[in-house]
Amino acid sequence: MFLGFSYIVVASRLGLTRALQPCRTRRPSLLQDQQSRPPGIKPLTMATELEKSTANLKLSQTRSLYPPINPYKVAFVDVSDIHTVYYEVSGNPNGIPVCFIHGGPGGGTVDAHRRFFNPEIYKIILFDQRGCGRSRPAANLQENTTWALIDDMERIREELSIESWVLFGGSWGSTLSVAYAQCHPDRVLALILRGIFMIREQELSWLYERNGAAMLYPEPFQRYLAGLPERLRSARSLMTAYHSILSNEKASVERKTAANAWTKWEQTLSTFPKPGEVDEADSAKYTDEENLAFARIESHYFVNRGFVEEDGFLISEEQMKKIRHIRTVIVQGRWDMVCPRKTAFDLAQKFHGNAEVVIVENAGHSTFESGIEQELLQATETIGEEFKSMCNGTVADR
Repeated sequence: MFLGFSYIVVASRLGLTRALQPCRTRRPSLLQDQQSRPPGIKPLTMATELEKSTANLKLSQTRSLYPPINPYKVAFVDVSDIHTVYYEVSGNPNGIPVCFIHGGPGGGTVDAHRRFFNPEIYKIILFDQRGCGRSRPAANLQENTTWALIDDMERIREELSIESWVLFGGSWGSTLSVAYAQCHPDRVLALILRGIFMIREQELSWLYERNGAAMLYPEPFQRYLAGLPERLRSARSLMTAYHSILSNEKASVERKTAANAWTKWEQTLSTFPKPGEVDEADSAKYTDEENLAFARIESHYFVNRGFVEEDGFLISEEQMKKIRHIRTVIVQGRWDMVCPRKTAFDLAQKFHGNAEVVIVENAGHSTFESGIEQELLQATETIGEEFKSMCNGTVADR
């Protein structure tokens, strides 16, 4: 027990996203009480219980991603007059619904993301957010806000006739997971969060301005700075300068250069202990189009502070009391340079002891770093055991 929450440090032996804009919902959100959970499932409410839940963790046991699996359903849904969103479903059609929420904003899903979940017990939903991945039109900024993405998630959930689901999100995915849960707490069974990001000014400044991560990685930062036209390199806000180029439809050459530099800077900070070495499944080989979508959408969200006008709103007491009862696992690399550990610390405190926090030593930001990967697999296994009464049937397609 430490400062009001259970703080579990995992010494890996593996080689180690003013007032709130209101949520626009299709139905009222009610706080989920204990009676609404499946039979036999009790939310963990005390730090001592959390400590017990991880007491038997075998650090020497190496887990592997589950075998590759194909989706049994692929669909595109028109979520607005502009945007068409891609989603897919794999695993057990009658399993525990889990939604993988990708990062960025501006990233996308890949086949490997299905492999964090046991296909025998999970119904696995992946979707590409507006303008991302296989969603169309690519890199479009119109009607592209946090609240629109939450509405899209609700649209997908309703199309699939899912009552409630587990949310699995890292980096910006953790932001969107928390924001969705606060709008629809009755629709969330559990949260599995990684590399926590809450769209606060201090987090954005750390990553994109001169006095944060730049102090640790000055050479890569110079390359990031060089991605801007020379006239903008002395701008007070580099993030705003980048956005001015990335959102300019007429500056095609400058935009391509800026998009590649922006993306490379974030990739450079994503792994530990060798920055820049990212597993191919995670993001090693982006095309220019993917770089543009990533950088353009990300800068759009961040310049607009995630469309949450009050700094720190998502982890305010008023918002956090809406989700404090939800079963939550937080996995955080100690040396995460993209989303520093302090944000996970701050979020965990707001759960008042009800979140299980796993700090992975010798790990950074990437989902596919061995220590991070192992703990995410452990989390999906644990949550699967807790909610297995929901599961029946068998996997649809291997």
